[in-house]
Amino acid sequence: MNANKNTHASHGGPIDVAAIRQAAKKLDDGAIPSGYKGNREEIVEMLNAALATELVCVLRYKRHYYTASGMTNQSIKAEFLEHAQQEEEHADRIAERIVQLDGEPDLNPSTLAQRSHAEYDDSGDIRSMIIANLIAERVAIESYRQMIERIGDSDPTTRNMLVEIMAVEEEHADDMKDLLD
Repeated sequence: MNANKNTHASHGGPIDVAAIRQAAKKLDDGAIPSGYKGNREEIVEMLNAALATELVCVLRYKRHYYTASGMTNQSIKAEFLEHAQQEEEHADRIAERIVQLDGEPDLNPSTLAQRSHAEYDDSGDIRSMIIANLIAERVAIESYRQMIERIGDSDPTTRNMLVEIMAVEEEHADDMKDLLD
């Protein structure tokens, strides 16, 4: 067996270990190898829209957490805070991925709302807050579904991250729906 070839590959012939090792020495490429198939600019643009969406969701959930009042709403407030924290974790993951793709996370507050797929909400009553959050979660789910579809197999790392985030957004939507019932 040739020391530079792995003959156990199932598609398209053996793995070219020598080429892999050579490509790995291109340090300017950072985390992304030369075989990367995604359109970096398009994916970074999509991720920046997702970043804006997550940040607006953090702000909306925080607003609702701080302004929801009444003894009977304490568990709902706790849900809003938990969701805000999870949305912030999503934003962090997305920003990190943008940097890995050699992009720049757009955290500009003056354009955040325009770039977000979801809307900010400053409702004053609990039911309206829950409805606004449910709508925003459904917007996020559909946004992620479209991004995942567009990325396809060209960037499995980004795709997998978005699938994981979308699953949490689906849980959030389910939580909001349960609160409405």
